[in-house]
Amino acid sequence: TSGSPTGTDAAPASATADGLSGEIVVLAAASLQDTFEEIAADFQEANPSASVTFDFQGSQDLVTALAEGATADVLATANNSTMDAAASQSLVDDQTEFATNVLTLIVPAGNPAGVTGIDDGSLDGADLVVCAPEVPCGEATRALAKQLGITLAPASEEQKVTDVRGKVESGEADAGIVYATDAADAGDAVEVIALPDNDVVNHYPIALTRDTVNAETAQAFVDLVLSDAGQAVLAAHGFGAPTGQ
Repeated sequence: TSGSPTGTDAAPASATADGLSGEIVVLAAASLQDTFEEIAADFQEANPSASVTFDFQGSQDLVTALAEGATADVLATANNSTMDAAASQSLVDDQTEFATNVLTLIVPAGNPAGVTGIDDGSLDGADLVVCAPEVPCGEATRALAKQLGITLAPASEEQKVTDVRGKVESGEADAGIVYATDAADAGDAVEVIALPDNDVVNHYPIALTRDTVNAETAQAFVDLVLSDAGQAVLAAHGFGAPTGQ
């Protein structure tokens, strides 16, 4: 498990004074939920006096909440533009990319609608669900469609990628465009339909908020995400490595 290396990584911070303590609130993109909860479990095991509380939403909603006064210590978004929006409002400190992600097409187990691709006409008449354009996964979906020269006709547009995944898992939708990590986390509930070659990649940045009240513990959590142990958890869930590092 990642518990042992996590404890090693956290030890220097824990060794200062009486160790890390107190609650931190992490605002994180919905696509990070399974991964960050696993990392937080390791973090809290290594730092028993500290606790991590999450709010997982679409990145744009997280930035809006922060701008409207939500109390938080860390922000992690699913693309640079939403983090840049937070930075432009002086809501966060320096940001660091910690992961990348790509899109894929999923269908419910058994593929009842017989979907075979995104650009072969098999989606015609199928209930396709995507993320709304203002959501990072929706922005990426638009870029994908433009790059492939196709027009998508979704039955609905969701405010977070996990809602797209949920509709496909339940069979409410015939197909959905989600991150590769969501497809991996869905397991046997969905089937993956390969997308044509493309270079649409989402970059995930993380930053302390300007108003953090527990900067030491918050920074230690960020450091864990960036550490070899944190990166191993991200990779196990299908995230790509950060670029340029």
